[in-house]
Amino acid sequence: MNITTIHTEGLTKAREAERCYISQYGEPYYCGFAWVTVNPGRNGKLRNALKAVGFKKSWERGWVLWNPAGNGTQSMDVKEAGAQAYAAILRDNDIPAYAGSRAD
Repeated sequence: MNITTIHTEGLTKAREAERCYISQYGEPYYCGFAWVTVNPGRNGKLRNALKAVGFKKSWERGWVLWNPAGNGTQSMDVKEAGAQAYAAILRDNDIPAYAGSRAD
């Protein structure tokens, strides 16, 4: 498993998902945040790899990557599309991940 390659693919898919969402629906005014969470458990190798690509320790559990597409929009819907696409790439590579969001 090469986490850098997976991360790059995840970023690409997240950006594509956000562009697609915006082109189809625009930017809804509901403001909020979105992120991807991974719980590596006792897998120190995975934890270190996640840290190397920008994941931070979560206040709750696991490791999080906020706004994986890096889009400056405030639209929670757009950010959710990107986070879900990124999480799907991780899951496709056998890394248990899920997208989360909250309103601002």
